[in-house]
Order: sequence, then C-alpha cells, then structure tokens
Amino acid sequence: MSELVANIVGSAAAVCSITSFAPQGVKIWKEKDASAVSLKTYGLTVTCFILWVIYGVMTEAWPVTIANACALAMASGVLFMKWRFRDNGPRVAKS
Repeated sequence: MSELVANIVGSAAAVCSITSFAPQGVKIWKEKDASAVSLKTYGLTVTCFILWVIYGVMTEAWPVTIANACALAMASGVLFMKWRFRDNGPRVAKS
C-alpha cells in the first residue's frame, strides 16, 4: 500500500474521531441538558484518549499524538458539560 493512501486513510480516521463529539457537544450546549450522556462512557473515552496521547508522545508518533489530543479536547468538552449541566436534566414530577 502506498504511503499516500495510508496517510489519507489515517487523516480521514482522525477527522472522524475528532468531529464525532461535535454533534453531542452542540446538542448539550443548546439544551443545557446532559442527562442522556453516560458519565462512565465519557470518563472512559477521555481516559482512552489520554493514554493514546501518552503513547504517541512516548513513541514520537506525532500524528497519533495530535489527532488524539484533539479528540481528547472534544471528549473532555462533553464530559465538562456533563458535569456543568448535571442538575439541569429533565425533572420528574413528584407524586
């Protein structure tokens, strides 16, 4: 496989990983409600990206480091909003 094709595939994967958090982040921000977001899932996702960034730095794999650092920022934003809007979820009427 040519290096160009590999770089195109890797770049496309990085863009998809980074932007995949945008719709969730925009939705939370507009609605000021993160009740549907799983704290455990995003906690694990952020941990995963932290580990990938560390791996990238340790191996000097800068494309891995940069792509995962950007994805980490996006996922951290969602996790922050989960914390920030934690009390603004849907209210259940008490009987």
